[in-house]
Amino acid sequence: MSVLGGIFKIPELRRRIVFTLSMLAVYRVGIFVTTPGVDRVAMREIVADGQMGFLGMLNLFSGGALEQLSIFALNIMPYVSASIIISLLQVLVKPLEELRREGEAGQRKINQYTRYGTIVLSIVQGLMIAQFLESLNAQSGARVVTDPGWSFRLMTILTLTTGTAFLMWLGEQINERGIGNGISLIIFAGIVANLPDAVIQTSQLVRTEQILPIDLLLIIFIGGLVIALIVFFERAQRRLPVTYAKRVVGRRVYGGDSSHLPLKVNMAGVIPPIFASSLLLFPATLSNWNVPGMRWLQNQLTPGDWPYLVIFAALCIFFAFFYTAITVQPVEMAENLKKQSAFVPGIRPGKATAEYIDAVITRLTTAGAIYVAFVCTIPTILQNQWRVPFYFGGTSLMIVVGVALDLWQQVDAHRITRHYEGLAASRGPRIRERSA
Repeated sequence: MSVLGGIFKIPELRRRIVFTLSMLAVYRVGIFVTTPGVDRVAMREIVADGQMGFLGMLNLFSGGALEQLSIFALNIMPYVSASIIISLLQVLVKPLEELRREGEAGQRKINQYTRYGTIVLSIVQGLMIAQFLESLNAQSGARVVTDPGWSFRLMTILTLTTGTAFLMWLGEQINERGIGNGISLIIFAGIVANLPDAVIQTSQLVRTEQILPIDLLLIIFIGGLVIALIVFFERAQRRLPVTYAKRVVGRRVYGGDSSHLPLKVNMAGVIPPIFASSLLLFPATLSNWNVPGMRWLQNQLTPGDWPYLVIFAALCIFFAFFYTAITVQPVEMAENLKKQSAFVPGIRPGKATAEYIDAVITRLTTAGAIYVAFVCTIPTILQNQWRVPFYFGGTSLMIVVGVALDLWQQVDAHRITRHYEGLAASRGPRIRERSA
């Protein structure tokens, strides 16, 4: 409690936290703003009957926005999909690869391309959602869309695209003026929003003896074990020893200190399950346009079934390696160490150091990728095996815990920085008095 009290005593940190919470509150309010021309009550009945199928995953990440037929029904998933496409193109297209190497200026251009891609994907997915809603009229007999036709489709495209663009802007504002990763926090807020309902539903099942107390205790134990596993791996790192060479300047000797280069076991964080989930939404999206083979593929990839879990685990492993390869550059790390007159003991500077760092990163990423695939699939397998209607699956747990840990680390970093600044300010006058 003293730590939390200390956080709110820091003005800048307090402003950032309040701003972040305000932006997330705006997002949650927007969830209940319905898209024009649809009946939210009819859609709720369809969701209650389980007729959404694969789109339930999108409804999960959007915090029930699809169920509410909200202006945020697409949530931030088009941005995630655009990020995947741009990341792949950075490997395949040389101009984009050169932009990535230009540093901050190049990254700004890449972010701009990602925004354009988000708008394009939002338009396409908005049209598909409109057609999906119109198809529900015939499938369920309920009048979800009050006035089907191109006027409804164009309005839905405009509304959903605007909603996604607004959420993208909201995430960027959190990055600049708030605290934490804005996009991840929006997904985090969407998942956590329905947690109270899930707890109430579980307690009702316990009262009606559909879930026995011993089963509930076992579920809580397994959930706690999975959370502990996530915390352990998200904080685990390999510290490469680094030594700075001694330099003689005049009569003084500089350098000779030892430090370490921290390398996380899971460098990709929560990106692999988010990317994998986003990619597996494409068959359901394309099937609404009657793309050949997509309907069959959607039926084969039912969330919770073995084919889905195997492909999902494989995609998590792939994106763990892919994202790490893009964001972590052993050659650049070796060059920076060489410029700072630093070296890894027993390893020659330059190419040998880059190869050594690359080998260490590969081993760490292998362990991290297996951990991500395990955490994101095993709870779902246990959930389906016991038929327990609990809200959190492995992917949701990892996203929630991972984002919470990252947020806490950033808060703690601000708190420590403020502490050192205050310490330096308090010592400054005394130092000047002694020099005088």
